[in-house]
Amino acid sequence: MSDPMARFAADREAAREAKDPMAAVCVLATVDEAGLPQARTLVLRDIPEGLAIYINASSPKWQQSQQQVAIQVWWPSIQIQYRIQARCEPLPAEHIAESWQLRPDVPKRMDWLYQQRPQSSEISDRDDLLNLLENINPPVPLVAPEGARGLLLLPEKIERLDLNQANGVHDRTRYVLDTGRWLEHTLIP
Repeated sequence: MSDPMARFAADREAAREAKDPMAAVCVLATVDEAGLPQARTLVLRDIPEGLAIYINASSPKWQQSQQQVAIQVWWPSIQIQYRIQARCEPLPAEHIAESWQLRPDVPKRMDWLYQQRPQSSEISDRDDLLNLLENINPPVPLVAPEGARGLLLLPEKIERLDLNQANGVHDRTRYVLDTGRWLEHTLIP
């Protein structure tokens, strides 16, 4: 298959059908201001334009994600891993406002808390966090705060590793976007 994004979508659907708990998430990798690698698990969203992640602007990962990121997905149910290098484009405010309404209540309240206390900032203890969250007063009607953001991921390089091979030799393929078309290369695993 020469379209790695179609293959990704088909593999992800197979993982979802297998009830794979990892089908909804990715590991986002960035580099911090000191040049140190940072990785964290995020929900990976399917949107009409492609793949997206949602991040609060108060989070260190927002600044680290402005140019290019790498994500990894691992679906143990089907024994397939993807590593994707992607450029990022901010999602329009209208998209954020609409999609934000679909979030569960607690993450919405957390986004409003981030307006007062930046994500990843220190707090005295968990009880203090829960108290702050309980006493947050978001607006009525509830709308996305200014710091709610999202990024469209525009893949430029994709590696697919399929461990589910009867002969035990993993199948590894790299796809590189070159002037609008994907070049496919088989790699030694």
